Amino acid sequence: MPSPNLGRAVLIWAIAYRLQERAFAGLKPATQRLLDRIADNRSKDAPLDIPKPRASARTVLIREWRGVTHRVTVLDNEVVYQGRRYKSLSEVARAITGSRWSGPLFFGLKGRAREAANG
Repeated sequence: MPSPNLGRAVLIWAIAYRLQERAFAGLKPATQRLLDRIADNRSKDAPLDIPKPRASARTVLIREWRGVTHRVTVLDNEVVYQGRRYKSLSEVARAITGSRWSGPLFFGLKGRAREAANG
């Protein structure tokens, strides 16, 4: 029996999550290992080193900039933008904005992208 302190929205979310978990066979093994590692270290004072999100091969990144939607496909050692191959996401971000950007920051893989004025 759930706690009476839980709100309806939380219960609906939990039930929906459980249904998805059953339908899609639960978490990926890598995600489960990460969560287990976090749980094992929860009482230690040292900060936990959580891996940063990284785009793997065949990932498509979509970013809207100044009203235009930009699509980038990540390959093993390069990225493709508008049919042209680039060595890094930063090169693509520079091609889109005209100024130096961290590619992972621009595409939302690192922190929260801070856009320039009218971005």
